Amino acid sequence: MSSSQPGGSGLRYPSNKKTIYDRNLNRSKNAELSRAAFAYLFIEMINLAQKNAKDVGDLEKRLNNQGYPIGVRLLDLLLTRSANPLASIRPTRILPLLQFIAQTLYRHLFGRPADALERSGDDPSQYMLFDNEPMVNTYISLPREMSNLNCAAFVAGIIEGVCDGAGFATEGVTAHSVGAQEEGKEGKAMWPGKTVFLIKFKREVLEREEILARGGG
Repeated sequence: MSSSQPGGSGLRYPSNKKTIYDRNLNRSKNAELSRAAFAYLFIEMINLAQKNAKDVGDLEKRLNNQGYPIGVRLLDLLLTRSANPLASIRPTRILPLLQFIAQTLYRHLFGRPADALERSGDDPSQYMLFDNEPMVNTYISLPREMSNLNCAAFVAGIIEGVCDGAGFATEGVTAHSVGAQEEGKEGKAMWPGKTVFLIKFKREVLEREEILARGGG
C-alpha cells in the first residue's frame, strides 16, 4: 500500500492506483463467506442494533433498516451479473419480481432458493415468502424476555430494499415465526424456526399491475 495522496481525503490507495471500484463485478461472483465469519459479523450487527432499542419491535425495525440498503444495491449487482440478457432486465410485474427474490436473491445470499411463495387469499396486495430454516437465526440464542425476536427481520429489510429499488413500493416487509403454529400430534414442529416474510405492496403497485395485465405487458 502506498501512502495517502497529498491534498486528498487521507484515504490510502494501492500501489497500482486501482480501488475496489475498478474490479470486474463478476470477480467475486462465486465467492462464499464462511458461516463462522458470517455468524460473528451478524451477532455484532445485532449488538449494535440492540443499543438503545426500546423493545423487541424496535430492535427488529433496526435490523430491518440495516438490511434495506443491502437489498437496494444487490438488485443492480445481481441483474448486472446475469449471463442471460433477458434476465438482466428489471422486473415490471409482481410475480417475476418475487420469483427473482425467491430464486436469484436467495441463492446469492444463502446458496438455496426460498422454500415457498404464496399469495394471501384474504389480501390481494400481500404475498408470503417462506423460509423453513433461516440461516440468520441458526446461531442466535435468545433470552426468555426476547423470545419473540426474529432476527430474520434483517432479511426482510433486504427484501424490502429489492422491492423498492425495482420500483415496487411496499407498506413494509416483516418477518414472522410460524414454526410453533405447525406442531404435529407429537407436539414437535418439523421446522421450529420456520419464518414467513409478509410483503404488502402499495395500492399504486396493484393498479399498475392491473393496467399491465389488461395491456398484455
